[in-house]
Amino acid sequence: MQIDGQTIGDVIDTFELLDDWEERYRMVIDLGRHLPKMADEDYNEVNKVRGCTSQVWIVHDVDADGKIHFRGDSDAHIVKGLVAILLLIYSGKSADEIKAIDAKAMMAKLELGQALSPMRTNGLYSMVARIKDVAASA
Repeated sequence: MQIDGQTIGDVIDTFELLDDWEERYRMVIDLGRHLPKMADEDYNEVNKVRGCTSQVWIVHDVDADGKIHFRGDSDAHIVKGLVAILLLIYSGKSADEIKAIDAKAMMAKLELGQALSPMRTNGLYSMVARIKDVAASA
């Protein structure tokens, strides 16, 4: 998956070049601004992610090849950017591929753990758990 022409590999490469966390935050927020719009009916309690301080919604579709495609949104700019990063990591993959991805290792590559508050980190892993649950039930 790409957002604004970027893959997760591009984001990781750019993060390695940015020394300042303020620049990284701006990049994360910008990724969130380029998320595809969700349909109004997708903003409901079923799609809402529990465990996030901000409001977060994640929806999915499974294509004919068994690939799971996620869409998401949040009411907070930085969280919306985190949703974008998760979509770059997980969307367009099979259930087995999603289950095999080590979320903590991916976050370590982005060095997000040291930059996010404990509440944001908990919310991030609540989103990952939701994505993994979708893959487990697919």
